[in-house]
Amino acid sequence: GRAWAIVFARAGHPVRLHDADAATMAGSLAYIGERLDELAGFGLLQDAPAVVLARIRCEADLADAVRGVVMVQENIRETVQAKTALFAQLDALAPPDAVLASSTSWLPASLFTAALPGRARCLVGHPTNPPYLVPLVELCPAPWTDPQVTQRAHAMYAGAGQTPVSLSREIAGFLLNRVQAAVLNECFSLFEQGLASAGDIDKVLKHGLGLRWSFMGPFETIDLNAPGGVADYVKRYGALYEEVQNEQNPIVLTDEMVEDIEEARRKKLPEAQLLARGAWRDRRLMALLAHKKAQPDS
Repeated sequence: GRAWAIVFARAGHPVRLHDADAATMAGSLAYIGERLDELAGFGLLQDAPAVVLARIRCEADLADAVRGVVMVQENIRETVQAKTALFAQLDALAPPDAVLASSTSWLPASLFTAALPGRARCLVGHPTNPPYLVPLVELCPAPWTDPQVTQRAHAMYAGAGQTPVSLSREIAGFLLNRVQAAVLNECFSLFEQGLASAGDIDKVLKHGLGLRWSFMGPFETIDLNAPGGVADYVKRYGALYEEVQNEQNPIVLTDEMVEDIEEARRKKLPEAQLLARGAWRDRRLMALLAHKKAQPDS
């Protein structure tokens, strides 16, 4: 929720934050202020950090938080029960024309909005964490979501500097997590077969595919990897893909394999350094985002 607050406040919108845990909410503004200072250091804010921070207000009462809003972005724990209960409150308290979006990573909106009188204004708006650094937002409507609500949500996310993509129907994991799951499945499989170390498999993405994929998608990548485009690429390499796919199977994440990868990672990065490395990752993302913003798209 704090990351989403940065997204919308940075774009000029007034934002209200609410959390049932008062202690969590109490520390939110300090956390956001630190992130805004970092963003400013990379030239990623149009306004001064203090100006952006002043647009965000914490509200202890949910009714006060959603009074008069045009959009609600829910970010609570990933259980159907919790989301069902909260969306019932949101549907009763928020203005009837407000968009109600969930940040859920896996749960389709139909699982927790079916019984709501205002279910037509509910959908999933799944971010890529942290959304103030990685702009992708996946819009996944329930079967009863009004198409105009999806269009309004798309416009609001895009207007806030995000990159929304729309699914035509519900599917578990949406787009990003399914693509990530496919890549991870093969990475786990290669490790389990003893074909390469965890570190070298990371390098395949870090120093190989990830460089191109940071500014081109996989379809554009293969379009440029053969003189005649996609059709030529498939003609050249299609049989190889079929051969590889025949060797691929869903991986079982056994305790032994997970422990082996955990051991490899802890040798590389002790547990006590995880938070610091996460902060380093975010600074690198800021630098990459600043670089991408400065580059022409064509």
